[in-house]
Amino acid sequence: MKDYFNEAPVVSMRNISKSFGTNQVLTNIDFDLHKSEVHAILGENGAGKTTLMNILYGMFPPNGGTITINGKTYDHMTPRAAIEAGIGMVHQHFMLIEPLTVTENIILGYEKTQGPFLDRKEAYAEVEKLSKDFNLSINLKDKIEDISVGMQQRVEILKALYHGADILIFDEPTAVLTPQEIVEFIDIVERLTKLGKSVIIITHKLAEIKAMADTCTIIRRGKFIDKVMVDEVDENTLAEKMVGRDVSFNVDKKEIQRGGVVLNIEDLWVKDKRGIDALKGLNLKLHAGEILGIAGVDGNGQTELIDAITGMRKVSKGKVTLNGVDITNASTKKVLDTGMNSIPEDRQKRGLILEYPIKDNLILERVSEEPFSTKGRLNFSNIAENARDLVEKFDIRPTNINEQAGSLSGGNQQKVIIAREISNNPDVLIAAQPTRGLDVGAIEFIHQYLVELRNANKAVLLISFELDEIMDLSDRIAVIFDGKIVGERDPKKTDAFEIGRLMAGGSNE
Repeated sequence: MKDYFNEAPVVSMRNISKSFGTNQVLTNIDFDLHKSEVHAILGENGAGKTTLMNILYGMFPPNGGTITINGKTYDHMTPRAAIEAGIGMVHQHFMLIEPLTVTENIILGYEKTQGPFLDRKEAYAEVEKLSKDFNLSINLKDKIEDISVGMQQRVEILKALYHGADILIFDEPTAVLTPQEIVEFIDIVERLTKLGKSVIIITHKLAEIKAMADTCTIIRRGKFIDKVMVDEVDENTLAEKMVGRDVSFNVDKKEIQRGGVVLNIEDLWVKDKRGIDALKGLNLKLHAGEILGIAGVDGNGQTELIDAITGMRKVSKGKVTLNGVDITNASTKKVLDTGMNSIPEDRQKRGLILEYPIKDNLILERVSEEPFSTKGRLNFSNIAENARDLVEKFDIRPTNINEQAGSLSGGNQQKVIIAREISNNPDVLIAAQPTRGLDVGAIEFIHQYLVELRNANKAVLLISFELDEIMDLSDRIAVIFDGKIVGERDPKKTDAFEIGRLMAGGSNE
C-alpha cells in the first residue's frame, strides 16, 4: 500500500445524497482522495459519477452529507469556493471560447493588469512557464477553434493549474481522444501526480483505469458498491462490479453470406472547412449483410467522408450511390428516404436537440410520418408509447421520457441517438464512434444490435478510433490515410500491428 494512504485525505466526502425531483441520483456515498493519488470513479452511464464530482466542485448542492477539503469542512460549496480550495475540473464537454487564443482562455477571469490595461506579456510568460513545468506543450497563440481536441484538453488542464488547482477532476477524459492522445494523457496524469497533484478520473474505460489509477471507487445506480486497489483486480472483476453481472468482451458473430453493393463511393473528393482537400479520390463499396470498419487516425478524412455521404457537406468531385440511387450532394432528407441513417460523431451538435425531451428526440427524423403524425397533427400517445418502448429496450436512464436530452449523461444521450437510428431500420447505417462514452455493459449491448442489423442483411459502415472495436465487429476493414483508402484487410487474417502500420501511412505490401 502506498505511503500516502497513511496520511489524512485531501478530500473526504461523507454520506453524500442527491435527488433531482423524484429521481434519487446518489444515496449515502463516501469518497476519499489522498495527496498524489489517482482515484478512478467507475460506474455505468447514469450511475451518478459526474453528479458526485459536480457536488464536490460546487455545481450542485447535496441533499445530505459533508465535504471536507484539506481538513476544512464546507457547509455550502460553490465553484468559486472549490477553486479557492484548490480544486479544478475538466468537464467532458470542454468549456472554452473558440475565437479566443489558448492564453486568453487560460487567464480569463484571472487577468493580470498594468493600470487599466491587460498585461499580456506577463500573462503569456506565466502560462508558458506552467506549460513547461508540466510538460504540456502547446502553441499559446493559437485560437481554440484551430487546435485538436487533445490540445483543447491541455488548455483546460493548464487553465485549472493557472487557477491554482492541486486537485484535478477529469470527467471522461479520453472519450473524445485518439489512441495516440490517450497515451499522451496517461503520461500527463503521471507527471501531475509526480509533481504533487491529486487526480480524480471519472470513467468507465477499464483498460485506462488499469493504466492510470491507484484506487477505484465503483458506483452502481447511485449507490456505493466497492472500493478496490487497482493492481489487485482485473478488468473482468471491475466490469462485473460495475454492471452487476458477467460481461462478455467477445462479439458473437456468425458467418453469413453478404449481399450486393448497397453503397458505392467512386473517386470522392471533398474539402474540409478550410477549403483544403480532405478526401482525395476515395473509393469504397459497402455490401448488404456486412459490417465494414473504417480504421484510421483522427483527421485523415473520416469526418468529411461521413458528412459527404449523409448530405451534410458538398462533394467537389466523384459519385455516391445508395440502393442504386445517385445521392451525390443530395439533401439529408433524400439520403434518409433512400435508406441511410447515421449515428453522428458529435452527439450534442448533430445528434440531439438538447432542449427537447427524450420522447421528441427519439422521433426527430420521423416526426411527420405515421404513426407519429396524421395530416400534420402529432399523435402524442404514439410518440409516448414509442419512447417508453425504446427507453426500456435500450436501458436509457432516467426512464422519464419527458426529461430534457441535455440533462442526460453523455452515455445516455448516445443511447437515445442509437435507439432512434437503429429503430428506423435503415438499409445502411453509418455508425461513427457508436460506443464513445458508453460503459462496457452498454457497449456489449450496442455491438449486439449492430451485429443483428448485419444479420438482417443490412449494411453497417463503422467508423471508430477504437481499434479493438474495429477488429472485433468488422467483416472487412478498410484503412483510411490522407483522404484515401490505402488498404483492405480481413480481420481474421490480420492483426492490430498491421492495421496500425497502414493507419500511419505504412506500405500496403
